[in-house]
Amino acid sequence: MSVLRKLVGQTAIYGLSSIVARFLNYLLVPLYTSKYVFEPAEYGVVTSLYAWTALLNVVLTFGMETAFFRFSVKTNTSLSDPKGDVLFSTATYGLLLPALIFMMLGSFFSHSLAQGINFPEHAISVLMLVLIIGIDAITTIPMARLRQQGRPWKFAAINILSVVVNVGLSLFFILYCMKRYNMGQSNALIEAVYDPGFGVGYVFAINLAATAVKLLVLLPSWPRPANVNKALLRSLAAFGAPLMLAGLAGMVNETADRVILKYLLPEGLADAQIGIYGACYKLAVLITLFIQAFRMGAEPFFFSHAKEKNSRETFARIMNLFVAVCMVAFLVVMLFLDLFKWFIPNPAYHEGLRVVPILMLANVFLGIYYNQSVWYKLTDRTHVGGTISLIGASITIVLLFALIPRMGYMGAAWTTLICYASMAAISYLWGQRHYPIPYNVGRVLSYMAGAVFLWWVAEQLPVAGALNYTLRSVLLGVYLWVAWRLERGVLRATAG
Repeated sequence: MSVLRKLVGQTAIYGLSSIVARFLNYLLVPLYTSKYVFEPAEYGVVTSLYAWTALLNVVLTFGMETAFFRFSVKTNTSLSDPKGDVLFSTATYGLLLPALIFMMLGSFFSHSLAQGINFPEHAISVLMLVLIIGIDAITTIPMARLRQQGRPWKFAAINILSVVVNVGLSLFFILYCMKRYNMGQSNALIEAVYDPGFGVGYVFAINLAATAVKLLVLLPSWPRPANVNKALLRSLAAFGAPLMLAGLAGMVNETADRVILKYLLPEGLADAQIGIYGACYKLAVLITLFIQAFRMGAEPFFFSHAKEKNSRETFARIMNLFVAVCMVAFLVVMLFLDLFKWFIPNPAYHEGLRVVPILMLANVFLGIYYNQSVWYKLTDRTHVGGTISLIGASITIVLLFALIPRMGYMGAAWTTLICYASMAAISYLWGQRHYPIPYNVGRVLSYMAGAVFLWWVAEQLPVAGALNYTLRSVLLGVYLWVAWRLERGVLRATAG
């Protein structure tokens, strides 16, 4: 169980950086959605443009991060020796040139791009997004190298520094300048530095500054271009290409709803509906944060421990713990949604709260799928990930076009759940044929069904006020106790 303890430790550290960084970023959501800042239609612009960012980021990183991890193990090299330096340099510069070309072309054609995605009045924001995406791609491998070297604290510090810059500038330009200006409380400083016509552009300008800080911090450890190996680059690209396609299809599953809503809803209503949907989507933060932290610790862990004795049984036990934790997060949010909803302080957004349980369950299935993806990565069947994601993308596109015109953003939420549940089921059935892992399917489904049942029970409680919250806390405690009883053997061994 020492391997489990190591995974828990690394996940905790990566989780600290992820949770702190993402939590600080998520603290901007109450700021963006508060009165005198962005109304739903304006926040809809931010949501839609960031959806495009996610899609393009997958293309520019080209699956190189996972390829980097895989080849560092496959060639049995240490990143401190010359061969490790060659791998580091090759992967880094393999992403640098395409990113630079993308930034140059994107900057030159930013107005055309803005018109093409139906945001002609936000060309400057599109330009800044192009630069953000390019810089993110450039820093992918240097950040991955820190994970591969087992340096999670430095990884965490760089991420948190970037977020602190983002939050600090946001507090000044949006909370202090924009909000006070819109409230009619301007002063000489605000008038000197704040342009009210820039609007949502401040969100992207601040993000660009934070991303540039990350790049500057990484520059001292930048690899030498002389170490680039063309043959190795071709091998990395061949390994990463199917993962890129899988990632692109995955991003279609994750973000296509916020892109397509723009075109399937009435023109005067679309941006506001996207803003409401995007803001309420953020309430799934507890699950998405844990999934992100887990993935950062789990991917190098799975590769390095695949040859250990009883590794498959270990992977199965990890799945049980993962789902139990995710469903605890589901219960925390859903049992106390009346409190969590004020994370979005403007009641104009609250009509979208009904998507929260659907999207949280969807993200649990996505986390299950990420867990299962170990089988095709360890067997070098990366095309399987692409195939499953393409199936998921097909389901997503068909259901979005079928459901959004009838159900609005609720159709987008149900599409997300159906897609991720289908992908998890397909991956499980396929994986058991080629790399069987003894997952306890009954326990996993019981964790999910039990949490949903307890939430349903809470919704039927005929009480209000403090007593209602007390009873909901008891239900949460019951779930935690049962999960502890079932998993205590694993947890104790891990702690020991």
